[in-house]
Amino acid sequence: MKLETKKFPSPKGEITWITITNNKGAQVVLSSLGAGIVAVRLPEADGKLTDVVLGYDDPEAYFGDGPCAGKTPGRYANRIANGHFSLDGKVYDLPVNNGPNHLHGGPDGYQNRIWNCSTEGENRVVFTLDSADGDAGYPGNLHAAVTYTFDDDNALAIGYEAQADAPTVVNFTNHAYFNLDGHDAGSCLGQTLKMNCSRWLPTDDTLIPTGEIAPVAGTPMDFTSPHTLGERIKDDFAALKYGKGYDNCWMVDDYDGTMKVVAELEAVNSGHKLVVSTDQPAAQVYTGNWLDGCPTGKGGYTYKDYDAVAIECQGCPDAPNHENFPSQVLRPGETYRRNIVFKFS
Repeated sequence: MKLETKKFPSPKGEITWITITNNKGAQVVLSSLGAGIVAVRLPEADGKLTDVVLGYDDPEAYFGDGPCAGKTPGRYANRIANGHFSLDGKVYDLPVNNGPNHLHGGPDGYQNRIWNCSTEGENRVVFTLDSADGDAGYPGNLHAAVTYTFDDDNALAIGYEAQADAPTVVNFTNHAYFNLDGHDAGSCLGQTLKMNCSRWLPTDDTLIPTGEIAPVAGTPMDFTSPHTLGERIKDDFAALKYGKGYDNCWMVDDYDGTMKVVAELEAVNSGHKLVVSTDQPAAQVYTGNWLDGCPTGKGGYTYKDYDAVAIECQGCPDAPNHENFPSQVLRPGETYRRNIVFKFS
């Protein structure tokens, strides 16, 4: 294992990139901006490395990028309807930045902040952030930590922790976009997805869950057996029209708070495979439907719609407004703990 650190000056503060190289030659690059994943480079038979994560060469390009590439959104990832929720009888108002809704903690969410960072040994990086009471309208002073660990089996483990001094809501995920043929290989829609999720969350046309938890059987949302991402993406199905593709949340089967394999993504062309495990109750799949116009990609590549897919393990979108969804409330004295593992082969 080897760990290398680079620092980049920025008007908003110094950005740190940390590269972990395992004993197989695979690399992960992490950034203090958004506690994010900048790159995952997998070695090929000829010794070359294929980077399978969308991103940018310019560290500052991650500030305010529309795709939220590779980063940790917060305080609440995904959408909250109309930018408000109630907790213990009090209504909290949040900034609206996605149609009529609040998305990823608002325009100044945690994904657009520089986190403190430290390293532990040669394969672990810890990012921490302190968020004040009232930050983006959320109650309570919150301390958050995101820990990345990369091993010789090409497994990238992400651990989330948070504590607050007042009741609040928390939902953390990672927003990396994957194209297993390479970040600059073009469309990802030929890659195959399988999910251990037999239910999903229908939404209105602004992508807010209706509250129904529906079976996937007989719909284009059924990935309980493998399908390519593009096979049914243009079907005459309301959810696919609302988001111009997949931008929906699936419920993990037999959820009990323990680690489970949730999704498997595979690319026939390269032979690369990604297995996603989590102890979170749900996973949002987003097929990069609005990548056009995002910052210039690595190596000067111009990303286009559907060039990569995000598999975001998380709590349910808008859970604070739906009592039938798993709770995302964090109270004083408790510790929010969630985990995601991306394993590449």
